[in-house]
Amino acid sequence: MSNTTHTTTNILVVGIGGQGVMTATEILAEAAIALGHDVKKTEVAGMAQRGGVVSSHLRFGPKVLSPQITPGTADVLLGFEAAEGMRWRHMLRPDGLALMNTGRLVPPVVDLGLYDYPEDPVAAVRAAGTRAFAFDASAIARDLGDIRLGNTVMLGAISGHLPFPADVLEQCVLKRFASKKAELVELNRRAFAAGRSAAAQAQVASAAADEACALA
Repeated sequence: MSNTTHTTTNILVVGIGGQGVMTATEILAEAAIALGHDVKKTEVAGMAQRGGVVSSHLRFGPKVLSPQITPGTADVLLGFEAAEGMRWRHMLRPDGLALMNTGRLVPPVVDLGLYDYPEDPVAAVRAAGTRAFAFDASAIARDLGDIRLGNTVMLGAISGHLPFPADVLEQCVLKRFASKKAELVELNRRAFAAGRSAAAQAQVASAAADEACALA
């Protein structure tokens, strides 16, 4: 997916510290660089330590001058945590896409009483007119044996919504484990595939729901 008004792709990755938001952004950037894109990225809010809210901007294309995504111009919002995805929905283009992990991880701003956790973040995003594909990446990671695989699940999910082949991104994920145990490579390969499948199933479900609404 790329912006129809120019050749720069804007991706906003958000979540909670410890989920791998920054690592995911780095891997997405590596994939874009491998294909010859000019890449700019930045952490713009929150704290990277475990528990703090984190958001990261990534922009790539033939020539990118600024890493900052302006509100209303993001092509894809990758929400590692659903409430954070909802909070950043305004950054998306009108025809942008939100990919949201429904596994609930309450941000510290809720515990501090600064923010009420929404009853249904995904429904709120859709009610605002945003296309959203939702799935439980945290549960998928746990089923594979390690909650830390949620990072790779989310990368698998976004891989079908980028302006380059999914296998380019997958190889950037797997090369991080090439010098480690072979089972880590295989686990991450499975997590990536599971993320792709989950996003595809969520897309089908979303289309069916839209069709049902249209017929109602």
